[in-house]
Amino acid sequence: MSEAGATVPGGALDRGAAQIVSVGAYVPPRVMTNDELAQIVDTSDEWIYSHTGIKARHVAADDVAASDLAVEAARRALDDARINPGDVDLVLLATSTPDYPGLPATASIVQDRLGAERSGAMDLVAACSGFVYGLATASAFVDSGQAGTVLVVGAEVYSKIINWADRNTCVLFGDGAGAAVVCRGVGRGIRDSVLHSVGSGAASLYRPAGGSREPCGATTEPDRTKLHMDGRQVYGFAVQAIIDTVEELLSRNGLSIADVDHVVAHQANVRIIDAACRRAAYPQEKFFKNIREYANTSAASIPIALSEMQTRGLLCSGQLVVTVGFGSGLSYGGNLIEWI
Repeated sequence: MSEAGATVPGGALDRGAAQIVSVGAYVPPRVMTNDELAQIVDTSDEWIYSHTGIKARHVAADDVAASDLAVEAARRALDDARINPGDVDLVLLATSTPDYPGLPATASIVQDRLGAERSGAMDLVAACSGFVYGLATASAFVDSGQAGTVLVVGAEVYSKIINWADRNTCVLFGDGAGAAVVCRGVGRGIRDSVLHSVGSGAASLYRPAGGSREPCGATTEPDRTKLHMDGRQVYGFAVQAIIDTVEELLSRNGLSIADVDHVVAHQANVRIIDAACRRAAYPQEKFFKNIREYANTSAASIPIALSEMQTRGLLCSGQLVVTVGFGSGLSYGGNLIEWI
């Protein structure tokens, strides 16, 4: 058990509030601009930027997997918190682009490479909502006394699963990883989380082949193993998911949007965030956006954003931060965090 807390009868830790004590991020050095992408498919920088807010994305090398990005982001978060990997009780890895299909968990690979010898490890599969789900899970473990230090990572290599001939999807995604160290502390931290799913929309954003429903075989069309998306349905769902999540967190905690310092929504498309702000009359300046450089990095987008905000000095002690994730499943949810 980690040194983050003393054990109590039954083997559990003293209970305390779950707090994010550090964040870290890593993206591949290779940058693909819209102009470069326009040489692959029939599109243009003007069209991509005007419809998505994206100017570029980072793309992993052929021999780089999700675990490679995750390890780098996790190390940065652990170093910033001055926590030894051996003191981590649990590694939670949110990814929809795992190193292997189904097993083993990519989290176990990350746990081993970090040297978190006494840690448990498991993957969370909630796509673009994965990091939000991870923070909620970490908070439950810490608040209940089952863990003192939890490492939550979002890592994705969507360049491996998108169809580079489909201009409707390939322009949207990028690769990257972000991580947060969640520890037991005194006072406020992760104050609340809400998690939801609309499973009836599962087929609007999915990979048809590769699972037990449609195993890959010699006759499987390559396109069936790539990402498929009903853009119109996902757009409508995402706009409402932002509003519903923010409103539920505010209502449950007796707050208004004026009480919130930052909203960090999943960076899927700037038009989704802007539409939610217009519909709900939210001040756009409260919504952090960095999709211009990174594109949609799925489960990694929120921790990458938090890490950038921390580096830029935008996150201050006592501020209220709302995170919002939404994506395949169709899953969505959010966290209310008091920054320490």
